[in-house]
Amino acid sequence: MARLMAERRADHEQLIHRGWHTRGYLPHFDNAELIQGITFRLADSLPVEVRESVRSDGKWVRGKVEAELNRGGGACWLLDVEAARIVEEALIHFDGERYRLLAWVVMPNHVHVVAEQVNGWPLGKIVHSWKSFTAKKCNEVLGMSGAFWARDYFDRFVRNSEQLEATVRYVHENPVKAELVERAEQWPWSSARESRRKDTKKEAYADGSY
Repeated sequence: MARLMAERRADHEQLIHRGWHTRGYLPHFDNAELIQGITFRLADSLPVEVRESVRSDGKWVRGKVEAELNRGGGACWLLDVEAARIVEEALIHFDGERYRLLAWVVMPNHVHVVAEQVNGWPLGKIVHSWKSFTAKKCNEVLGMSGAFWARDYFDRFVRNSEQLEATVRYVHENPVKAELVERAEQWPWSSARESRRKDTKKEAYADGSY
């Protein structure tokens, strides 16, 4: 009985939102109903000197990291169609249950997500679930073993509608900025495709095409 009660307490503690905290690497802010911009990357995606600089975190460092990621460092395992599909489907799977997914893009060596947190599902638990499930599946598909994702993740909570619009736009335009496609909706592993379809349908209704 004591063991069962301890396990239940442990399960309950995992579902408590932690506010500001750190795992000794990057600072995180976790709270119900926050809209978060989240980035996680492949294990080999950054040079050693950049990985070390991340420990000091901040706007300049984050910008440098994202610029490095857009250069396509590492093996870029997510260029594999099946691996990219696994990651995208994992993001979509619990949409509306554990979080509300607002935007995403699966890049060759990293992933951006914009999502609203749901009460009872801490951000760290959500990201851990994404990473642990997809790491196993992608390693199987690619015939690999060992670390697939880098330790930890970036998060930045969205404070207002203007910042949300800018964050979603950044996520959708990331493949364009990285010079992978000319238009955001051309990238196959992105919510920009669905956004474009919705915009086109609205335009069609507006001009009487439907």
